[in-house]
Amino acid sequence: MGRQLVMILIPAIDIKDGKCVRLRQGLMEDSTVFSDSPVAMADKWVKLGAKRIHLVDLDGAFAGKPANADVINEITLRHPTVPVQIGGGIRDEETIDAYLSAGVQYVIIGTRAVNEPGFVSDIAKDYPGHIIIGLDAKDGKVAIDGWAKLSKYNVIDLAQHFEEDGVEAIIYTDISKDGMMEGVNLESTKELAEAVRIPIIASGGVTNMQDLIALQKIQESGVQGVITGRAIYEGSLDFADGQKYFDEHALPELNI
Repeated sequence: MGRQLVMILIPAIDIKDGKCVRLRQGLMEDSTVFSDSPVAMADKWVKLGAKRIHLVDLDGAFAGKPANADVINEITLRHPTVPVQIGGGIRDEETIDAYLSAGVQYVIIGTRAVNEPGFVSDIAKDYPGHIIIGLDAKDGKVAIDGWAKLSKYNVIDLAQHFEEDGVEAIIYTDISKDGMMEGVNLESTKELAEAVRIPIIASGGVTNMQDLIALQKIQESGVQGVITGRAIYEGSLDFADGQKYFDEHALPELNI
């Protein structure tokens, strides 16, 4: 029997002022503190079966440079076998170098990728297999600067451009859904996944098991995983049950 493609449920640990928080629709002033220790939260999710951890340096995202490196380093040191992806304030190669040297597996480029697409083609060549692009969108247009404004770019056009550059995957967030516990935008997620060959990681709006069941049904389109935050912190979704569901509904890997 060949390998199976298991969809992964990725717990989000958003770090602000050294604490684990969640924002609503990217608003720094609308944050909820869920733990004083992001490291303890990482320990919890790994114990419950997390196959990857999603970290966001929120202070870094707004400052344009890393602001919580010590916390992030401690998480990678404690869980060397669990891939970590990190976003927030990654705007130059020096930062990428520092994170990868510290044990981070994937770095997520957001605002600079949209503002300077040439930057992506350079780093995708220099760091093959390590670059993920975060595309946050509303009504099909990509948002930048911590979701503060919409760009003129269409999500699918940009995704195809970055695929040609050789990036590893794309994290797609519908920002009208993020943190609102209203479900995932399945239609736009599926449309994007079908438009590219690289994996899509869905983000924003996951509320409960029904959302995971719906997402698993579009896995064949190219959806590799889903990031969840508020739902697992507030308890409307049981993390271990969610990953177990994905494990039980793995797809056979096709040798294309």
